[in-house]
Amino acid sequence: MSYQQLTEGKRYQISALLTQGYSPAAIATVVEVHRSTVYREMKRNSHDGVYEPEEAHARSRSRRVMARKYRVPEQTVMYVELALSWHWSPEQVSGIGKLIGLPVSHEWIYRHVAAEKARGGKLYKTLRQGHKRYRKGSNSKRAVIPEPISIDDRPAIVDTRGRFGDWEVDTVLGRHGSGALVTLAERKSRLYLVRRVDAKRATDVRDAIIDMLMPYADHVHTITADNGSEFVEHKAIAEALGAEFYFAHPYSSWERGLNENFNGLLRQFIPKGTDLRLITDEDVRWAEKRLNLRPRKCLGFRQPEMVFQEYLQAA
Repeated sequence: MSYQQLTEGKRYQISALLTQGYSPAAIATVVEVHRSTVYREMKRNSHDGVYEPEEAHARSRSRRVMARKYRVPEQTVMYVELALSWHWSPEQVSGIGKLIGLPVSHEWIYRHVAAEKARGGKLYKTLRQGHKRYRKGSNSKRAVIPEPISIDDRPAIVDTRGRFGDWEVDTVLGRHGSGALVTLAERKSRLYLVRRVDAKRATDVRDAIIDMLMPYADHVHTITADNGSEFVEHKAIAEALGAEFYFAHPYSSWERGLNENFNGLLRQFIPKGTDLRLITDEDVRWAEKRLNLRPRKCLGFRQPEMVFQEYLQAA
């Protein structure tokens, strides 16, 4: 059964069944939604362990309003595409847009161009280096992710880093055929986790993510990934952790910039092209430790590991 938005009526059903002692899985069967939907609903909309359907529905509507607020208006999209046709750079389009009352970031413009190219569009040809920046999109075969939830639907609070428990996930490949590293980064504390897997198979990646995050399951609200085939088991991951799993736009690595940055730093200890079969789990933990004990300017030169523990104890 697929993920779906809950109606106010279903929320009252959930409340009544909780009162009768039904488990979330049993509630899902009665209400006819996926059980991850019920887990997600209770996690997001309960207050101090109490689920009130009227308050839950109000919170849900508020989040949808905020999501619409951050969508780019159609008039702005029309301006962006017109300006790109004049061979303006995204930075120039963004700068002029702010002056004429059509604000849009240059990062969004790049995402829009990439998404439009994936649909067969030609906007990328207006960019000075478009053929280089997006050449991967012309011939790569993207995995079909079952029932993905777009980053566009992710709560706005994740972007602000104002909440503890929002994670980014990625994989780092070693020499061909030697395995991969599954990496996770917590956006607020900047904690970085690394786990080696024998292959970039979806089942291996699924198990690694669940195993790494299960000790902190109460502090896993969202996970954001790219569109790689190794994440096709996203629903199993979300269900196991009681979290929400989102997918960034294709070819938009900046939407998971923290993890991308850490993966680059990891190369200091495990260089590109390393045969991961020759790397021990102790080697991986040592590199992870080194990165988590580095003082970070964005944390007031505190260490991610220490900051993460402070948030755990305060929660």
